[in-house]
Amino acid sequence: MTNVTVIGAQWGDEGKGKIIDWLSNRADMVARFQGGNNAGHTIVVGDKTYKLSLLPSGVVQAKRSIIGNGVVVDPWSLLDEIARVGTAGLTITPEILVLAENAVLVLPLHRELDAMREEAASQKIGTTKRGIGPAYEDKVGRRALRAIDLADLSALPAKIERLLAHHNVLRRGFGHAEADAKALLQSLADIAPKIVPFLGSSWRELHAARLAGKRVLFEGAQAVLLDIDHGTYPFVTSSNTVAGQAAAGTGVGPREIGTVLGIVKSYTTRVGEGPFPTELKDATGDRLGERGHEFGTVTGRKRRCGWFDAVLVRQTVITGGVDGIALTKLDVLDGFDEIKVCTGYALDGKILDHLPASANAQAGLTPIYETLKGWSESTQGARSWAQLPANAIKYVRRVEELIGAPVALLSTSPDRDDTIMVQDPFVGR
Repeated sequence: MTNVTVIGAQWGDEGKGKIIDWLSNRADMVARFQGGNNAGHTIVVGDKTYKLSLLPSGVVQAKRSIIGNGVVVDPWSLLDEIARVGTAGLTITPEILVLAENAVLVLPLHRELDAMREEAASQKIGTTKRGIGPAYEDKVGRRALRAIDLADLSALPAKIERLLAHHNVLRRGFGHAEADAKALLQSLADIAPKIVPFLGSSWRELHAARLAGKRVLFEGAQAVLLDIDHGTYPFVTSSNTVAGQAAAGTGVGPREIGTVLGIVKSYTTRVGEGPFPTELKDATGDRLGERGHEFGTVTGRKRRCGWFDAVLVRQTVITGGVDGIALTKLDVLDGFDEIKVCTGYALDGKILDHLPASANAQAGLTPIYETLKGWSESTQGARSWAQLPANAIKYVRRVEELIGAPVALLSTSPDRDDTIMVQDPFVGR
């Protein structure tokens, strides 16, 4: 058996929550390796729905869960989330949850700076204004506060002073008052006793798990097309979302991340600004959005919808290190007479088989479509290939051919059990 790493292979919102929850049942431990509370997973278990942002999906099944060092953590948001899932019957204790002591903290001033920039920008990036980007900036600028700092309050004043020497310059530039060092210190002192019990060592936990032969599920947020290096820059998130980050973001070696499963929606969606070659601004796009309930888990923003883009996914399979995919929301395509799949782009009289790096080029792409026959029968709730219409199977097989990766799992509804397993990811390649 092997470990499994799960990443999104489009622009996020592919249904990772359900797949990760389904895989968590077969894992011994779940580790989140990047992002922050700007991402969200929705997990449906029977008549209960859990909306998670910072908590790894393993907590739903009381599996040992780690928030890795690659995650930036808003401690107030984390406590709010723990309280929220508590009302739904989940009790989160230090026996279940470990917060990496070297994870960077997202502070109120990060959220404020995020909002200042977004509101002042002539070209919006479309951030969630939750302070994720500014927190990562402070991390690489070596001035961030980390979770372990909450365990040594006496050292905080000097660290806050160094942090504010940077932030107050920016705040003055935006015409805002300087941050209050004493107020920030007090708010951190108030919250420290609630956070410190969860602190631990991500790399030591995972090393012990390896020695004990346990199976680990590494959980990513967002998706490859939002990767800071490999996504549609600058309309991206502020972290690396590819599978390679699972190692750096938790403290394991690259061989330990195991099989990489890319989550792929049967069509394409995107939240926020940025290029989207197959976007449909018509009744078909509205139909996809309505049938797929396409609203962001964290922000509630309406998602932009379009046909499946095989060019993008073929590229994310390569850059993301994907071994196989979990194809989700096949049931949303039920009832379409024809279904289109993008197989290439036209740009300035040339045909492209990849997404160009230039933002201007990305904005000028015209999709080239292949048209497939749809199906009138329902796929919702199917749990075996025999229950799928012939044209639905043909669609899945054509997707495999175009992206160069096999379908390991097929999801036909938000329900955990409505999943067809073609290849067990934990068995390995």
